[in-house]
Amino acid sequence: MRFSSHIARWLTGIEIHPAARIGRRFVIDHGMGVVIGETAEVGNDCYFYHQVTLGVARTMGGKRHPTVGNNVIIGAGAKVLGPITVGDNARIGANAVVVDSVPNDTTVVGIPARMVDRKLPRDRKTMGFDPYGIPCDGELDPLLHDLDQMHCELAELEARVARLAEEQMRQRQAAAE
Repeated sequence: MRFSSHIARWLTGIEIHPAARIGRRFVIDHGMGVVIGETAEVGNDCYFYHQVTLGVARTMGGKRHPTVGNNVIIGAGAKVLGPITVGDNARIGANAVVVDSVPNDTTVVGIPARMVDRKLPRDRKTMGFDPYGIPCDGELDPLLHDLDQMHCELAELEARVARLAEEQMRQRQAAAE
């Protein structure tokens, strides 16, 4: 079994440990660089893009790799590390680094991965397919969203300080006259 795994990796660029448990209708799109570790479990109807890793966060005995639920999409370059659980219908954005469990019906993005808002109908057909696991109607990265909000607040404060300085200058000129 191990030998056939090495041959398959050489031919496809995909490395799936023979002991990993993979569900039905599992799709690896552009599989080069996909790594699925020994104690990883992947549910049914999952879709992985290239360079996805289900790996180890720390070396220890027992369960060391993630458990991925049903109907999960993991975007290109995402790393899901450690004995965590990715819930059913979850989406992991491209290049995210996931080190904490992801609840059902949740999208996570960024490094480290953080939740973003996403409206997800229960029926995948009405939702459509969201490639790379990114939300269509929300912020792509919560950190960028927070930085944008801080930038807006800073601009408002600078305008307020400028108005106060202008008002103070007028008062001084009026007092001098």
